[in-house]
Amino acid sequence: MKMFARIILPALLLAVGISAIVKASGVPAAQTAPQVVAVKIDNFSFGPQSISISSGTKVTWTNRDDIPHTVVSTEGVFKSRVLDTDESFSFTFDKPGTYPYFCSVHPKMTGQVIVK
Repeated sequence: MKMFARIILPALLLAVGISAIVKASGVPAAQTAPQVVAVKIDNFSFGPQSISISSGTKVTWTNRDDIPHTVVSTEGVFKSRVLDTDESFSFTFDKPGTYPYFCSVHPKMTGQVIVK
C-alpha cells in the first residue's frame, strides 16, 4: 500500500494532468494519415472516370495498360510525366472544386476529381 501511495498514485495524477493539458491546448493526441484514392488507367480509360473526395485526399493514378499514358489537369493544376506500365503518379487535392483531366497522349481519355 505504501508503494501505491508513494509511486503509483503520483504517476497516475501526472498522466491525468498531462492528458488534460493536451486536451485544453487543442493539440490532437494522434494525427490520422491522409486518405489515398486509387485510379486505374487501363484499356484507354481512367477507372473510375469520376471520383468524389474530401479535401486533403491524395489520388494515385497507376497505368495498368500496355502503352504509355499521362494524367494532365485541363486547368494546369497537375501534370504527370509519361507513365509506362505499372508506373504511378500522385497528387493531393487541398482545395474544393472540380478538376477535369485527360491523357495528353490520348486526349479522348478523360476523367474528373470532385473535391468537397
